[in-house]
Amino acid sequence: MRAVVQRVKEASVAVEGQVVGAIGPGLLVFAGVEAADTVEDLDWLANKLPALRVFEDNEGRMNLSLVDTGGQILLISQFTLFGNLKKGTRPSFNRAAPPEFAKDFLAKFHLALEAALGRPVPQGVFGAMMDIRAANDGPVTLILDTKQKDF
Repeated sequence: MRAVVQRVKEASVAVEGQVVGAIGPGLLVFAGVEAADTVEDLDWLANKLPALRVFEDNEGRMNLSLVDTGGQILLISQFTLFGNLKKGTRPSFNRAAPPEFAKDFLAKFHLALEAALGRPVPQGVFGAMMDIRAANDGPVTLILDTKQKDF
């Protein structure tokens, strides 16, 4: 799995003009599933995200997590995170999981993320064209990859 994580003041996702998920302060998480992903990848990322210490403490240091701040997560599926530009300028998505596998895997990831965070996690709609709005905070943006943990 691969995730692009942005610290936000607020974020929302709409499908066909209707908001289907919104959060206040927290993390906007774009998540992609690779064909080779396993439950170990899912568990690692689901437990890592709520514990990321990217929120400022009283001294202005990034030392607090969502668990500490009570912040939220907005989850967006994004297969393009596995786009490969090794050859040419048109991305290849051969490493991305097939849609049927990815949809089921992301549903399991969503449940694991809610369990790890201890509260509901709003999300986008798998496979839909989504309008995502975010007020970045910082900006703080991180990339996590379960196969390359030092990415």
